[in-house]
Amino acid sequence: MKKVKEKIIENLLKFSGLISILTTIGILYVLISESLSFFRNVSVIEFLTAKQWTPLFSEKHYGILPLLSGTLLTTIIAIMIALPLGLVIAIYLNEYAPKSFRKSIKPILEILAAIPTVVYGFFALMVITPFLQQLIPSLSGFNSLSPGIVMGIMITPMISSLSEDALYAVPYSLREASYGMGATRFQTTFRVL
Repeated sequence: MKKVKEKIIENLLKFSGLISILTTIGILYVLISESLSFFRNVSVIEFLTAKQWTPLFSEKHYGILPLLSGTLLTTIIAIMIALPLGLVIAIYLNEYAPKSFRKSIKPILEILAAIPTVVYGFFALMVITPFLQQLIPSLSGFNSLSPGIVMGIMITPMISSLSEDALYAVPYSLREASYGMGATRFQTTFRVL
């Protein structure tokens, strides 16, 4: 009886794996066939370098350059916000915060990382953009600063959590050796860890 159950479970797992593989192959097939069809009508050079994206207008343009540059700008803004903030949070939690505080904040950071991106987008549209427009009156509703700030807020918990885990993995003997050589806690944090 036990072997029959194991065989059934094994076959169910194989079937599930096969479904996953076939789904992935199907998605790849659709993407490749549609891309080949698209690039028969539009050259790759035009697609990468043209400065207009108007696929729904009567005169269609398929330039992806503005989309790529907007994405790059938004990503740079997000990293400029999230990286320093996330590292400071991680260093504080790992080196300076009491253990009880760390134990209560770490799960909150991980929950913040699970907030859906739609919620962040709505927050950017309804709160951040109007606030920025009050500070900078010439700023349009469609800008890179607002989503960059919100993306920075969005990825800060992930950066801080991963950085804190990395700092926690550093052997305590390195800290002790640094302290033994006369280094302060600040020097140990920034030069040893």
